Amino acid sequence: MLFQFQQSKHDLPMSDRKSTNTLLLFIVIPLVFYLLKILDFIFIPLIAAMFITLLFLPLMRWFKRKNIHRAFAITTVIAIIFGSLKITGELIALSSSEILSADNDFFMQAETKINDLILGLEDFFGIERGPNEKVINYYFPNGGLENFGSTFNSLSSALSTTLMTVFFVILLLLESINLEKVLNRAVFKNSHASIKTFVRIEKDIIKFVKVKFMVSLFTGIGFFLACLLFDVSFPIFWGLFAFLINFVQFIGSIISVVLLSIFALVELDPTGTLAIFILVISGVQVVFGGLVEPVLMGRTFSVNVVTVLVMLMLWGYIWGIPGLIMSIPITVFLRIVLDQFPQTRAISELMAGPGSRKPQVE
Repeated sequence: MLFQFQQSKHDLPMSDRKSTNTLLLFIVIPLVFYLLKILDFIFIPLIAAMFITLLFLPLMRWFKRKNIHRAFAITTVIAIIFGSLKITGELIALSSSEILSADNDFFMQAETKINDLILGLEDFFGIERGPNEKVINYYFPNGGLENFGSTFNSLSSALSTTLMTVFFVILLLLESINLEKVLNRAVFKNSHASIKTFVRIEKDIIKFVKVKFMVSLFTGIGFFLACLLFDVSFPIFWGLFAFLINFVQFIGSIISVVLLSIFALVELDPTGTLAIFILVISGVQVVFGGLVEPVLMGRTFSVNVVTVLVMLMLWGYIWGIPGLIMSIPITVFLRIVLDQFPQTRAISELMAGPGSRKPQVE
């Protein structure tokens, strides 16, 4: 009976077979995204570890050429990762102490300005709030305990995700999971094509991360200097915030400019100085994000704005903030893979921006 079923399946006309495959595709894709969402505690650190491993593969090859023991090489990589986390933690602690050391006059002035701003918005939108009702109690009726619990849970989740990511990085560097072999067996079934595609993915992802890191670093420095120049409080915090949020492609730069502009409203004269300050920080984002980054990326990162926004919404919905950060590397990976097959090359070209390079692997 199984033989008859297989025979009848092969006897299907080509058009019916295509329709069946298309139907299966529409069923499988939502199921995959559903599994990615409910199993995010596994997939987020795993995907993050894959991209981190790609960054360190050239260093691991260098150690191998120098006949340096693998245990020392992996220890060095782990030390670099924890050193980076240590530096980030020190900067966060420094910016926190900067905020905590602010005097009460600043917070009173900030509260007054924010209340005036909220009153203006309430009048514009027709929101009626009682004269004795405070803004925080009205818009956050559950107070700070629930927010504290949410913050504690977020910190615990971030810590566990970080540790799992480091664990997966160690496994990948030990080649317990060989990325190239997985790509060969799961996608290409051809060792030559998988090797060339893997090399291209590694090269493009490394270039993207390097350029994004440098652009984000100089953007953060620009925000820091702008805050110092215009005497805006907490320059270290705003520089660090601009650096981190800039890793969220496209919308990160908008968020940093908008939030810092609203914050500067507390201290700067809204008639002139504030406008100049907003122009300065907007100019920093335009220069580094709109001019320097595309030039340094060249044709490596060639994805149009529509694709970027769709991927940000998709992966942001599935994985939250980690999804927003990893959405563009995932997009680069998918586009390179789709380039390699004639059936999906049209999708890759739709994702591409102007001046995209032709696929290199056949």
